[in-house]
Order: sequence, then structure tokens, then C-alpha cells
Amino acid sequence: MQRKAYVTGTAALLAALLAGCSGGSGGGGAADDANPGDAGTAAAAAQPGRYSTLPEPCGAVGHGTLDALLPGIRQIADPDQRDKAYQGEAELTYDTDRKVGCRWKVPSADSTDRLSVDMERVVSYDNTVSDDDQARELFEQKETAADLPVASDTPSAGTRSESPGASPSGSPSPSGSPSGTSAPSGADSPSGSDSPPGAAGPELQPRTLSDLGDEAYLDDKLGASGSTAAQRTVTVVFRTSNVVVTIQYEEQPMAAGAAPDSKEMQDRARNLAAKLDDALGS
Repeated sequence: MQRKAYVTGTAALLAALLAGCSGGSGGGGAADDANPGDAGTAAAAAQPGRYSTLPEPCGAVGHGTLDALLPGIRQIADPDQRDKAYQGEAELTYDTDRKVGCRWKVPSADSTDRLSVDMERVVSYDNTVSDDDQARELFEQKETAADLPVASDTPSAGTRSESPGASPSGSPSPSGSPSGTSAPSGADSPSGSDSPPGAAGPELQPRTLSDLGDEAYLDDKLGASGSTAAQRTVTVVFRTSNVVVTIQYEEQPMAAGAAPDSKEMQDRARNLAAKLDDALGS
């Protein structure tokens, strides 16, 4: 009876040891096959941007839009010269999938107008930074360099339905115009405000825009006037995913002491920006 008990106990012990070895071997195999860095790397890998190419910039601006921005085009009598003016001049680039641009310059009886459109598709080479984040950084650099004034409380400052001269409370606007009406075109901005000279009111000051792309801003600068005409430059920059678009619209009047109308130029530039944003498919 003693020998039988010993054999039975020994068999039980061997069975337990074999079961333990089998379970440990299986668990160890699973752990060995898994690379603990794979899951973390996959989770950290940033996504590519929406765009892998860019539109042709000179062809991206329609004739009707160019007629509004560059009124001198319609004054060109020679059809060949007029067609050449519509075509613009493409910027030299070595990779049309990464950066493109086009320039137009057209004189008229009243002024000389210039327009430039630049598009940059941003690609991040850092596996932990997405293309969108890299493009956002580029946009923020441009916005910082523009040195926009502190945003006002005017709710219409970044919308297409803005009503120049109107104050948010319905009271007379800072320019002195009744609520809902516009100050005269080219009127001087209120003394001590951040509005560009010649702007109708604070709603036309350089500002961020909430209705364009993923983020956008508008800048408006007027050169010194006096014995010569003052050149106005309106710049609109917007980002849609990993593409940053910069529009620069300039007007130099012929008449000494004249200043281009701020609202008119801003409306034209923003209309073009909206069309380009739609063309990108945002």
C-alpha cells in the first residue's frame, strides 16, 4: 500500500509539472511573438494630409474674377494682349505638386492692379507630426508675421455677411454712421484705432476669418500718401488641411493723394479666396 501511494503521488506531481511547463511555454511564445513597440508606433504614426497634388494656379482664377480684380483687362483693345493678360505668369517651380504660384499685373486708366496666388502643399517628414499639423505651423508663422491687431468684439468681423459701419449693439458705429449703414468709401479710420488708413470701420481691420478653410486671416495695409497715390495691399491667407493658400492683391491709383477703397478690395480678395477654397474641395 505504501508503494502504490508513492507511485500515485509521483504521477500527480509529474502531471502538474508538465501542465505548468506547457502553459508557461504557450504564454512565453505569445509574449515573444509580440513586439511591444509595434502597437505604440502604429498609434503614434501621423496621418497624411488630404491633398497629394495642387491645382494649376493660373487656370484656377476665372476670367470673371480677374475682370473684377483687374479692371484694366477689359480696357485692353488687342485680343491677343488681353488673352495674355488673362493667362498671367506662372511662378518658377521645380515641383508642381508641392508649391505653385501665378502673377498678374494690369494697368488701367485709373490705377495699376497686381494679383498673386501662391499655393503650398505641406508634407511632414516626421512620423509623429501629421501633414495638417505641419501646415498649421506654417500658417501660424505667417499669421504671427502679419502682426494682426487684437480682435474686436464685432461679431461680423469674420463673416461674409458683415455690414460695414454697423455696431453689434445697433448703436451708431465707431465711424459715426448710423447702425446698418456704411461709412463713405475711403473714409479715414477713427483716430487711435487699429483700422488701416482709409478703412470704413473696425470691421475692416486686419483680422482672422471664420468662414474660410480650416483657418484664415486677412491683412490690409495702406502705404504712405501725400504728393503721390497710396498703394493698398490686401492679403488673404487660409489653410485647408495640408494646403496653405496666400492671395496678395495690390492697387496703386494714378491720381496723386488717392487711396484705394478698403472694403472693395477686401471683398474682391475674399471672393477669390472662397472660390479657391471651393476648388480645393474643403
